[in-house]
Amino acid sequence: MIQYVPLAEAGELPKWRRPKALLFLMAFAMPIAFSVWLALLNNFVVEMASFDGRDIGLLHAIREIPGFLAVGVIVVIMFMREQVLGLISLIMLGLATAMTAQFPELTGILILTFISSVGFHYYETVNQSLQLQWLTKAEAPQMLGWLLAAGSVATFLVYFVIMILWEPLGLTYNTVYMVGGGITASIAIFAMIAYPQFEAPHPQLKTFLLRRRYWLYYALQFMSGARRQIFMVFAGFMMVEKFGFAVHELTALYLINLMVNILVAPILGRIVARFGEHKALVFEYTGLVLVFLSYGGVYFMGWGLMVAAALYVLDHIFFGLALALKTYFQKIADPGDIAPTAAVAFTINHIAAVSLPLPLGLLWLVSPGAVFLLAAGMAGTSLCLALLIPRHPRPGYETRLGTPVPSPAQ
Repeated sequence: MIQYVPLAEAGELPKWRRPKALLFLMAFAMPIAFSVWLALLNNFVVEMASFDGRDIGLLHAIREIPGFLAVGVIVVIMFMREQVLGLISLIMLGLATAMTAQFPELTGILILTFISSVGFHYYETVNQSLQLQWLTKAEAPQMLGWLLAAGSVATFLVYFVIMILWEPLGLTYNTVYMVGGGITASIAIFAMIAYPQFEAPHPQLKTFLLRRRYWLYYALQFMSGARRQIFMVFAGFMMVEKFGFAVHELTALYLINLMVNILVAPILGRIVARFGEHKALVFEYTGLVLVFLSYGGVYFMGWGLMVAAALYVLDHIFFGLALALKTYFQKIADPGDIAPTAAVAFTINHIAAVSLPLPLGLLWLVSPGAVFLLAAGMAGTSLCLALLIPRHPRPGYETRLGTPVPSPAQ
């Protein structure tokens, strides 16, 4: 029998069955499948399917289509609770990942990538909504940092196991994909059985929602999707194509990156809580401009492997500050707007993500460095937008261009 528990009464449950515990469990489960897929992807498609820049661009364009269609979550939650949808999406991600190596050719890889991406993007949409509904504004920055750290721990474990055991045990792509995807699906099934359905105090609107006063949040989401896609598609691909990284070598770089993120993520949450979203995002985008310009230097100036590896780690640190974009929206949003706006924002985020990979893949064939210079320009645009975020955003004072309205009496 399904148990429904209001958030106000969830504190009476054992700690492991409370909403925060479920958020941590889901934050740990998702990266297992996704990190296995990502860790092996570049080597798998090059070695098993002979991908070039055009093919990898096409794959990532296909992967981002479900993100572009994330607005469909609004329709699904008319018939299904967000918590249930999030867990079903995790199961879909896990099962599709498990089957990836069964189809080592372009068409099969694209189909399974699309299926796993539906699971990933619908999970991420719902998960962001649940985080902002289940966490208070005061605790959200710190808790989001810890949730980011939990995901980093899961990713670290995946990369560590691959790095240590890939060569000694002669692991195959199929074995690793099956195990990683299976673990994620199993955790999601457990969570469906073990946890009650939590009821937030503010019912969510279940209609398409596009509010004028959220325009800065939408613009930042659009630019975030554009520059993030360049990193996701081409940073790891560069390490394989330009520097000849093998599976265990690329995974070792991921491991170093994750070790740093595990330590840094909670600190990032405290930085956002202490200095506010304005300063945090300005710092992030300034750093990303410098990082992407330096990526271009790897090609135009002939900088070597160690520089590229260091930039990869710095890249992830700066991207971690993106949690400030979530808390910015939480502060300016009406409580009932969180779920529909999360879906709309995910779609906006993926407009560029769907349209950019293929043409950038063709540009990569001509000038890889130019791709990263373009990313630097996108990060610079984000920096200009971040300058418009108020020090203390709230409903009625979403940007510095507006006139602050008095805060309600406490």
